[in-house]
Amino acid sequence: MAIRPEQQDYVDRLIEVVSDQHGVDVVQAKALAYRVRRLAHRLETEIKRELAPHGIELWELELLACLIRTRPHHRLSAGQLMAQLQLTSGAVTNRVRRLESSGWVTRDFDPDDRRSVLVTLTPAGEKRALDVFAVKTEAEYALLSALPATAQRRLNDDLRSVLLSLEGQV
Repeated sequence: MAIRPEQQDYVDRLIEVVSDQHGVDVVQAKALAYRVRRLAHRLETEIKRELAPHGIELWELELLACLIRTRPHHRLSAGQLMAQLQLTSGAVTNRVRRLESSGWVTRDFDPDDRRSVLVTLTPAGEKRALDVFAVKTEAEYALLSALPATAQRRLNDDLRSVLLSLEGQV
């Protein structure tokens, strides 16, 4: 199906250059990969811009959110944070250290395994996160509202299938 020039985006123009070298299926996958990366970049950039006046970084909010979701104690091991945030152990250690210095989390040795560190959300960290969650949610909604709800559901289902094939079930 041909796309009219006024409906083309940046990716369509990129794909035109490589379409002679690949089959239709490869071109579609390549276009989708470009669009997903561009959208992820736009989402992250806009959310960071919206959070900046509130004095919180996106990574800080994401780590705090991981802890808020773990009820009732709001506690995860450093290894669980690594898995959920898809970060290295060094990155988790640095981020937790910074949040600890802000008073938003505490670190303790796991009493059942002294080699493991448990990260616990403090009341101040929970309040901080809850104060700014709406900002992130509003930015996400605004950016994705170009798609009707039915298209968002369909895209969510399709992307879930891709992620399940790559990462498996949780």
